[in-house]
Amino acid sequence: MYSFILNGKKIEVEKDKRLLEYLRDDTDLTSVKNGCNGEGVCGACTILVDGKKMKACILTISKIDGKKITTVEGLTDIEKEIYTWAFGKAGAVQCGYCIPGMVISAKALIDKNSNPSSNDIKKAIVGNLCRCTGYVKIEKAIALAAKALREGNIPKDEKSKGNVGDRMKRIDNDEKVLGTGEYVDDMKIEGMIYGKALRTKYPRALIKSINIEKALEHKDCETVLTAKDIPGERYIGHLKKDWPALIDIGEETRYLGDGIALVASNTKESLDEILNLIEVEYEELVPLSKPEIAMKEDSPKIHEKGNILSKQFLKKGNVDEVIKNSKYVVTNHYSTPFTEHAFLEPESGLAVPENDGVTIYTSCQGVYAVQSECSELLGVEPKRVRAICKLVGGGFGGKEDMSVQHHAALLAWDTKKPVKVTLTRAESLVIHPKRHPMEMEFTTACDESGKLTAMKARIIADTGAYASLGGPVLQRACTHAAGPYNYQNVDIEGIAVYTNNPPAGAYRGFGVTQTIFATECNINLLAQKAGLSAWEIRYRNAIKPGDILPNGQIADETTAMVECLESLKEEYDNNTYVGIASGIKNTGLGVGVPDIGRCRLSVVNGKIHIRVGAVCIGQGLGTIMTQILCETVDISPELVVVDAPDTAITPNSGMTTASRQTFFAGEAVRRASLKLKKSLEVKLLKELEDEDFYGEYEGITDPMGSQKDNPVSHVAYSYAAHLVILNDEGKLKKVVAAHDIGKAINPKNLEGQIEGGVVMSLGYALTEDYPLKDSIPQVKFGKLGLFRSTSVPEIKSVIIEKSNEILAFGAKGIGEIASIPTAPAVQGAYLKYDGEFRTKLPLEDTPYNKKKK
Repeated sequence: MYSFILNGKKIEVEKDKRLLEYLRDDTDLTSVKNGCNGEGVCGACTILVDGKKMKACILTISKIDGKKITTVEGLTDIEKEIYTWAFGKAGAVQCGYCIPGMVISAKALIDKNSNPSSNDIKKAIVGNLCRCTGYVKIEKAIALAAKALREGNIPKDEKSKGNVGDRMKRIDNDEKVLGTGEYVDDMKIEGMIYGKALRTKYPRALIKSINIEKALEHKDCETVLTAKDIPGERYIGHLKKDWPALIDIGEETRYLGDGIALVASNTKESLDEILNLIEVEYEELVPLSKPEIAMKEDSPKIHEKGNILSKQFLKKGNVDEVIKNSKYVVTNHYSTPFTEHAFLEPESGLAVPENDGVTIYTSCQGVYAVQSECSELLGVEPKRVRAICKLVGGGFGGKEDMSVQHHAALLAWDTKKPVKVTLTRAESLVIHPKRHPMEMEFTTACDESGKLTAMKARIIADTGAYASLGGPVLQRACTHAAGPYNYQNVDIEGIAVYTNNPPAGAYRGFGVTQTIFATECNINLLAQKAGLSAWEIRYRNAIKPGDILPNGQIADETTAMVECLESLKEEYDNNTYVGIASGIKNTGLGVGVPDIGRCRLSVVNGKIHIRVGAVCIGQGLGTIMTQILCETVDISPELVVVDAPDTAITPNSGMTTASRQTFFAGEAVRRASLKLKKSLEVKLLKELEDEDFYGEYEGITDPMGSQKDNPVSHVAYSYAAHLVILNDEGKLKKVVAAHDIGKAINPKNLEGQIEGGVVMSLGYALTEDYPLKDSIPQVKFGKLGLFRSTSVPEIKSVIIEKSNEILAFGAKGIGEIASIPTAPAVQGAYLKYDGEFRTKLPLEDTPYNKKKK
């Protein structure tokens, strides 16, 4: 018998087990999150043990015998009030998955040091990973909490009116700080069982036989399913249906994440026991681990139509002739790696049989995609599949594809019981698509004055085993490769190649992080040749309103690339080891693809419910929509409720991708709000009970290959310039990020997006990698090279507002552009520091990544 005090209450437990599982499963203390499955590296499960912070995932009940345990649920009422105020005031919450652990680390610090320095705070949370915020606002929140606790009072903030431009507290702040908000793996439903997939042993192998008889005999086994048990379409995928839910006998596996069979068990603990009883006969085959191998004519075909997923071409002008006649020309080969999204919440899905169909509770980036693909798999009409999105613990593109939702749905359909499927961190690292690695050869030319004249690019992207979003990613990589500059001669070719590596798909930046790295680094060399500073060459070539982008689109009057650069001039001139880079990123899907935002405003119990099928993955979409509604209607935020994305009640507003939701969903909310406003001119809100007001916005664009002289490829573009300053030891000192965002709906939210994007790409530039050997990942979560609080330099956000647009009050996308210019700016800073021109990410031979002797 073990005895301990848990949040002030004496507990006695007979059986020893992992403390994290006891807290979550036995006591429902779900503020304690399972982010790394026992690696002890993410800090999401941080608790206090006799006042000392520790990680629940590496403790057992026996190790805390006789001790006092505190979780966020056990904070005093005044502590809860102060921490929710401080984190809300600072804007420290995004996806929220790391926040309860951060709060516990903050309490451990403040209990011992009531007036911590900035360095004290950084050290206190070094064991707590955050992938969203860049830590900046979390550190500020902890300082605010310390001051309030020290002084014994909370400053009274004036309540926000919810207007556009207000630094309004996020609507989901409190539930995320206190851990009361519900993520999928926090859910429990009566009669719920557990599911898991048996994955292939080899990246490429022929499945010769599958024997499930022994597994079915296990006492806890509910069912075992194989490919033949799928009632509908076995191959799924957003755009290209090339990804089988399960591999069948007689077929080859394509990567290490392929599912062979599904099991459902009465207990979570016995899932692996049952999986180990399934007997699979493999014929191991040599994987096609690199695009150059897969592209050979005699290489085996990974897919029936061959190993090329997509080819993209963008040609304008007589490029070879212009390059030949240009004063200065540089050519370089660049390499960028696979990158893991590393969202803190591993994928989880809960499927519940209901009403002759199934309801899927999901962590995703688009509920209608879940509905569509799962209904196809089950062979039923979409209306029989309902998808509801719970809180999402980060996405960054990595939760666009099906990961567990379809498997949970299939098991629930078969067993007629609620089934939860949650990936371990190790599974997540292998299974979901990554950022595309690219091999790129770029040639860039300019005249004697430094004016860019032409560029030529050849790009090979490793798209891994399945299409995912590989086609559109390659497309964006090509259409943005020339950068935000005013020159017209481009010759860009891109190829996305299937391999037996993990799939590559959507990732913050969507292909543009890779090609902008290459083009911006080339411009650094051209500047040297032309005798210009890195700032000056960009300023001379920066796109201006009325200029023509390399893709032919005319830059609109909101374009503020020049202003972004001007805002950095003084800091550039006053620092020695400094790098600068520009960036461009589309808002919306564009290129002729249907792109629609939709909203229903429903009056329920005297409050206005915003119903939009767009998912918040941490970016604060619900808060933004609330402010757009309040600004339009002149109504208090206290009268507004934002409903969760739900295919039963929220209209399809598309995927959370392409930096599109503030613009598209936001404009749909504004249009619906105008209708509500008109009704409120003649009726009171209570008189509109049960009425709906619908808004819709469709972005009209021209397809790739349009014959128009000046096609409209995208409804809007965001621009940015990032400045990176190193100290005398070659360490990061400061980053200044200037962003043209049209209009800041919520400047505090916007700053958080910028800071998070910068830190994510500092990791991309300096430390992050996802190495493979023969198509097998060689990394654990704690070894990905993710930036921690103590590595983050000062970050200054410069927000450039230059828009009188009516659409979404002039807001443009920020989610992706925030991470695009950082890596080449870091490269430029090191070029100034030691004169070495680096062409591979993560950058080699820096204080963050020294060459091995």
